[in-house]
Amino acid sequence: MVSYKAPLDDIHFALHEVNNYAATVGSLPGYDEATPDLLAAILEEAARFFEQELLPLNQSGDQEGCHFENGVVRTPSGFKQAYDKFVEGGWNGLAADPKYGGQGLPKTLHFVVEEMICSTNLSFGTYPGLTFGAYKAIENWGSEALKDRYLEKMVAGSWSGTMCLTEPQCGTDLGLIRTKALPQQDGSYRITGTKIFITGGEHDLTDNIIHLVLAKLPDAPAGSKGISLFLVPKFLLGEDGSPGARNGVTCGSIEHKMGIKASATCVMNFEAAEGCLIGEPHGGMKAMFTMMNNARLGVGLQGLGLAETAYQNAVLYAKDRLQGRSLSGVKAADKPADPIIVHPDIRRHLLGLKSINEACRSLAIEVGMAIDQADRHPDKQARQAADDFVQLMTPIIKAYYTDHGFSGANSGMQVFGGHGYIAEWGMEQLVRDARIAQLYEGANGIQALDLVGRKLGVGMGRLLRRFFHPVQAFLESNVDAVELEEFTLPLAKAFSRLQQATGQIAQKGLADPEEAGAAASDYLHLFALVALAYHWARAAQIAQQRLAGAADMAPTTLSADFYRVKLETARFFMSKVLPESSALFARVMAGKNSLMALEAADF
Repeated sequence: MVSYKAPLDDIHFALHEVNNYAATVGSLPGYDEATPDLLAAILEEAARFFEQELLPLNQSGDQEGCHFENGVVRTPSGFKQAYDKFVEGGWNGLAADPKYGGQGLPKTLHFVVEEMICSTNLSFGTYPGLTFGAYKAIENWGSEALKDRYLEKMVAGSWSGTMCLTEPQCGTDLGLIRTKALPQQDGSYRITGTKIFITGGEHDLTDNIIHLVLAKLPDAPAGSKGISLFLVPKFLLGEDGSPGARNGVTCGSIEHKMGIKASATCVMNFEAAEGCLIGEPHGGMKAMFTMMNNARLGVGLQGLGLAETAYQNAVLYAKDRLQGRSLSGVKAADKPADPIIVHPDIRRHLLGLKSINEACRSLAIEVGMAIDQADRHPDKQARQAADDFVQLMTPIIKAYYTDHGFSGANSGMQVFGGHGYIAEWGMEQLVRDARIAQLYEGANGIQALDLVGRKLGVGMGRLLRRFFHPVQAFLESNVDAVELEEFTLPLAKAFSRLQQATGQIAQKGLADPEEAGAAASDYLHLFALVALAYHWARAAQIAQQRLAGAADMAPTTLSADFYRVKLETARFFMSKVLPESSALFARVMAGKNSLMALEAADF
């Protein structure tokens, strides 16, 4: 069984020192009570709860899986009890509106808590994660009557939510869906069709399940412009709002999967099921993207959470496992061999995990803060700028973080050697669980196309400026900081490559979309590395100032050792990870020719 301790020191560093929570989010209207002290107390309790309640169920849940019989899905032993404690503790409504029973806390805090949940029990986390996404879609697009009727129960956790998009014949290309919605005289709709890969489509955790379903009206135009969104409950509601008769919604089967086996992945059949329209007719994609973008960010955090758990367990094993002697001489003379953490290749795996995890955490928190700013900032232009940044970073976080989650879980397993391949250690489960995150909520290649095909062109590069301008300003303000050159110079070179690659894609992609498509995945990874390097340069600057005893900095409870390790980790990232940007840049600039030269018959 794997172990896990929430990285609270690093979380606090990213929240308060790198991203300046108090000035960025704590000063927003409605968040005056969400002080750093309150956040610290909540995070301490979150760490305790998830470590003690969710982590022990992770491996047993994987081994047992979900059970399906006669249309009924049962989650693994202990999940229902843990879920009841989860909602009793208020974790389900952390960032939800107090109007519906939520705690009204910043989405930034929700982000941090999501990482902890994913680190301790990813399968469990899919149930409340999808519910929050459904809640946001209804909150943003539903009528007041729908919100009043459904959201309080969803926030309380007694009802859960799903997102029903995919069908057997279509995934990404949702314009191909066949599910139909027939209008009724009373204003409701009858939904008929089959949806697949529906996370939490059926289970025993809640009294009702609220499905958000994409379907087409009889007069729908062709393609994605003809999609509408409907709310379809598992149980119809009585006049008093309590679940009554069963709706025409059934689970046909559950999938037998590579990973996340305690998360029910269902085939859902809708047979003239009663539903309500959310938003405007044929406006379903716009409404669904509210939920989908929330889910994509959440999936990115899944990758980070699993990579963090892989790192922590690989470190424990590397310090304990004896094998060989250090290349520079014996380190543990009182033992028959040295711990494997002395070996350079083991350190390569560990520092790769550590350096990427910590920068990813810092960037994720920055995006969480931007969501809060987009929601609450009193200035319209500031809200727009924050939302632009979130839109730009969403495909990067989804794709890069989940690619790192899978490669990071594999790195952790590699540290264990053969033992990592054995189920009892828990590492192979991390690898299996991490793989799905690269696939669902839009496969990572689709995220890359979204970045180059949609995000780069918005407002003649307006979204890009939300990242490029702060990086440029940071570099210019530190141009004379000799002590920071080992961090700013590599960042400046990588940033220059990113700018050149952006120009190449903009120029060639306009004339030939295949050029943009051929460069997309490499470009996304290049962008991600530069974003992480920017966070490391800022972190290194703070660490240097702390170690130098800067008098104008706020008091900290973090130790000098913390800042020393932070500085050394930044050096590793800049010298051993960021150079990957050179290869990515070369691949972007190479164009499409070698990639598209073969005919289909040549493969």
